[in-house]
Amino acid sequence: MSAITAEFIGTFLLILLGCGVIANVVLKDTKGHNSGWIVITTGWGLAVYVAVVVAGPYSGAHINPAVTLGLAAAGVFPWEDTGSYILAQFLGAILGAFAVWVMYRDHFDRTDSPGMQLGVFSTAPAIRNIWSNLFSEVLGTFVLVFTVLYFTDATLVEEGTIIGLGSLGALPVAFLVWGIGLSLGGTTGYAINPARDLGPRILHSLVPMKNKGSGDWGYSWIPVVGPIIGGVLAALLFLALS
Repeated sequence: MSAITAEFIGTFLLILLGCGVIANVVLKDTKGHNSGWIVITTGWGLAVYVAVVVAGPYSGAHINPAVTLGLAAAGVFPWEDTGSYILAQFLGAILGAFAVWVMYRDHFDRTDSPGMQLGVFSTAPAIRNIWSNLFSEVLGTFVLVFTVLYFTDATLVEEGTIIGLGSLGALPVAFLVWGIGLSLGGTTGYAINPARDLGPRILHSLVPMKNKGSGDWGYSWIPVVGPIIGGVLAALLFLALS
């Protein structure tokens, strides 16, 4: 598998399972209806785990333009590869959102609230305050990228034997995203990933649904710009401390 294919498939899996758990919680008449924030944050953490297990060995499993740009700004990823990675991430996110819409289509049609329908695809603030919302996305992504830059490879090489965590090596980033969601996600829904928010938001605008409302495009720049700022700031601090 090529690195670009891995980023596409990894982001597809991330959005399929991440937006999928939101659909299960907020849409009407699902088995998980109203099961709450803990289910959503846990589902997103496990979605990250699955995506990293699949994409990690081939691309490093960025699955997030803010991570890609942050790693490039820190000098640990080539700038010339950022465009292809980010394009693959956005396409994977759109396809993942499409798969969620297909799977939950009956439940979308039974859900009267346009806001709940949109909430499956994209984030929205609990209290709409542009600068506060932007800060939330900057801070959450800063924690994500800054911590990722300090991840180490848990392997021991001794007498020709390599001992490592294998697929369990994806657990740290899953716990990281889970922790961000639990602690910092209550203000904006913690997009912390431009592709995670904008890709599904685009898909929402394209598919037919009963009771469908707007895509809240006036807010859409915040979960794009905020994560990019947070990722770059994390890289700059990492470089300053190195």
